[in-house]
Amino acid sequence: MRWLGYAIGGAFVALGLTGLVQDIDPVGWALWAGGVLVAHDAVLVPVVLLAGVVVRRAGGSVRAGLVVAGLVTLATLPTVLALGRRADNPSILPLDYGRNLLIVLVLIALASGIYETWTRAARGRAARGKGKRGDRPG
Repeated sequence: MRWLGYAIGGAFVALGLTGLVQDIDPVGWALWAGGVLVAHDAVLVPVVLLAGVVVRRAGGSVRAGLVVAGLVTLATLPTVLALGRRADNPSILPLDYGRNLLIVLVLIALASGIYETWTRAARGRAARGKGKRGDRPG
C-alpha cells in the first residue's frame, strides 16, 4: 500500500509541476512560494513555538482549542480580509465575516474551557473516590 501511495502522490506532483510550467509564470510562482516560505519560517513558526511555551502547562483541551481556533482563523482569513470582494457585485462576500469569526472563536474558547473544567472536576472526584474506597475492607 505504501508504494501505491508513493506512485499516486508522485503522479500528482508530476501533474502539478506540468501545470505550473505550462500555465503559470514560473518566476512569479517562485517569488510567491519564496514569500510563503519566509512568512512560514519567520512568522508562523515563532508564533506557534511561543504559544506552545505559554500554554505548555494548560490542559489538553485548552491546547486543542487553540489549535482549532488557529486553523479556523487561517482557513477563514481570505474571507475576513474580503479578498475577492468587488464593489460592482455586492453578493460576493456579503456578510460580516470578522464578527462571525469572533463568534466562532468565542464558542471554541467556551467549549474547550467547559470541557477542561469538566475533566479536571472528574479527575478530582476520581482522586477523592480512590482514597475513600481504599479505606474500606473488601
